[in-house]
Amino acid sequence: MKLDPEDGKETAMKKEYASVASAGVDVHYHFSRVAMVDGQGRVVRRERLEHEDRDALRRWLSRWPGRMTVVMEASFGWGWLSDVMEEEGLHVRLSNCYKVEKMRQARGEVKTNDKDAALLAPLPMEAKPWWEVWRAPKEVRERREWMRHRMDLVGIQTQTKCRIHAIFHRHGIFHEFSDLFGGKGRRFLVSLCDGKEEQGRYLSGAALEVLRSNVTVLLQVRQELARIGEHLRKELDRTAESRWLMSVPGIGRVLAHVMLAEAGDWRRFASSRSLANYSLLAPRARDTGEGPPAGQAPVGRHLGERGNRTLKWAFIEAAHGAVRHGGCWRAMFERATNGGRKDRGRGYIKVARSLVDVVYAVWRDGRKYQEQRPVAACAPRSEQNMTASAGTRPGTGRPNHTMVAART
Repeated sequence: MKLDPEDGKETAMKKEYASVASAGVDVHYHFSRVAMVDGQGRVVRRERLEHEDRDALRRWLSRWPGRMTVVMEASFGWGWLSDVMEEEGLHVRLSNCYKVEKMRQARGEVKTNDKDAALLAPLPMEAKPWWEVWRAPKEVRERREWMRHRMDLVGIQTQTKCRIHAIFHRHGIFHEFSDLFGGKGRRFLVSLCDGKEEQGRYLSGAALEVLRSNVTVLLQVRQELARIGEHLRKELDRTAESRWLMSVPGIGRVLAHVMLAEAGDWRRFASSRSLANYSLLAPRARDTGEGPPAGQAPVGRHLGERGNRTLKWAFIEAAHGAVRHGGCWRAMFERATNGGRKDRGRGYIKVARSLVDVVYAVWRDGRKYQEQRPVAACAPRSEQNMTASAGTRPGTGRPNHTMVAART
């Protein structure tokens, strides 16, 4: 009796799967390369996954060992594939691209698809998950889709406005509006495009057509931004977290949703400093050679480079609003900038760093922000010291009572 060669392949494949401990996946657009390793980190099987036929991909993944750990790099395009793998009962973990690249360089290995997959596969066997980054769940990625799309539209709107200003400058078109894109300014633009304004005769045929095109794009972008704003108001404002954040000075609806989308689950941050590091708002020192003067700690002069730049932007934008809000935030900014006369950028970074602490506390305590700081905290340093020495313990705002021995 002859053996079917396909049966032999199936038996060999099941035997290889039985020894698999984890797998590494090097993700590309049309396909992925897979390396599976055993408990000793040896590659026991390699595969190629085709992406275009989603049903065939699911059928192939269903043959893999259940709850097997799959590692892929947190690079572009991992989201949908990780969701498919999770639905098929696999456990997906993401690796830090920068750390894995440094590990490859330290080992002197070349970069190929197969070697990339084989480098990822044994990472779950490490004693500590130094290589792992948080895998944002689908609902967080959905929120990011909305907010990043809105940011892209705002960028297009700004570019279009600049192009319209450039047309006016090139052809000597003047106006008396403080905001060309306000209500009266937009009516002026529409009249200029329709040929009803006298200054329209200064525009050449090509310039007039380009102006009409830019005005059309601007109006359509504004309509899309209005639609997205309505969605944010109706759908996303229902969450308690967004209402907590909007109670913090300087944080409005848009910034609140940007922070929620980019930070994701706040419980993954051990402290507010961890959130600050992720937000690129934790200044750090890079001093070598001579140390700081005697009795002084190193001063952080540089912000980090590996983190969430969108979250950094959101906190600095909130810092500008908090300074305009006044109170302790304005006082903090003026102390850091000598009354706003120098290092204004550093002053906003300092306020943004304090806002990180407030946002983390709001998330942790699950309540709206309430400014309950001592009055002395809003005053200049000299007044703070006088108030503290008069009736409070420095830095606490608590009464300066005499300490007494505890009864035994």
